[in-house]
Amino acid sequence: MEAVILILGLLFFAFIALGVYAGVKAIGVAKRGVDRTITQARRTVEDTALRAKSYGQAGLGGELAQLRLALRTSMRATQEALETGAAEDASLSESLGLFQRLSVHGRELDDELKRLEREPDRTTAASLLPGLKQRTERITHSADSLRWAARDRARQFTDDDLDVLNAQIDVEAGALRHWTVEPDEPVRGQGQPQGDGRDQGQERRQGQGQGQGQGRGPADDVAQAITAPDPRRQNEYPWQKAARPETTN
Repeated sequence: MEAVILILGLLFFAFIALGVYAGVKAIGVAKRGVDRTITQARRTVEDTALRAKSYGQAGLGGELAQLRLALRTSMRATQEALETGAAEDASLSESLGLFQRLSVHGRELDDELKRLEREPDRTTAASLLPGLKQRTERITHSADSLRWAARDRARQFTDDDLDVLNAQIDVEAGALRHWTVEPDEPVRGQGQPQGDGRDQGQERRQGQGQGQGQGRGPADDVAQAITAPDPRRQNEYPWQKAARPETTN
């Protein structure tokens, strides 16, 4: 009895521990989902503000906004392309590692551009602008190179797979079109020397005599033309289904 109580107690505590663990995991998942939503919303607001500044603000502020917007757009597109491709192509993991190292420089540049937007000394900020433009171009060029290389690789794999598939379909189509056709009987008179008129007349008279001996006449020809031919006596081909016998009730 004591053993049963002990087992039930252990099961009770195990269920409690499992419930607590599941609750903690659920809270963690919900928290990460909320964090991603907040991050996405903040990113959308920042991109909208940068886009508005780049188009509506002239001078140093507009140029800084354009640099930040170009940097963020290029880095985000490259990250999505590499992460999506790495899930299907393991060779992109090295490229993804290089992009993570590039992202460190990208974040540093974005922070520096953000600080210059609030810099009161506009003369000093303007003097730093050419160097910031060059850094932005170098980072975005590297990000674009990785992104387009990954896309070209995926497109090449798709083209290769399509070529193999087309070749297999061509072979299958050729096999489907291959069937065996029995050769036609040779036409009488082809490839044989023609005789004189007497031989042809003799053959004609013999044929008429055979027809009269069998008792065939015009009425028989009409009946033969009206009566449907027996399907069992027709030429059978490999692709034809066998005729089913008629059943009578």
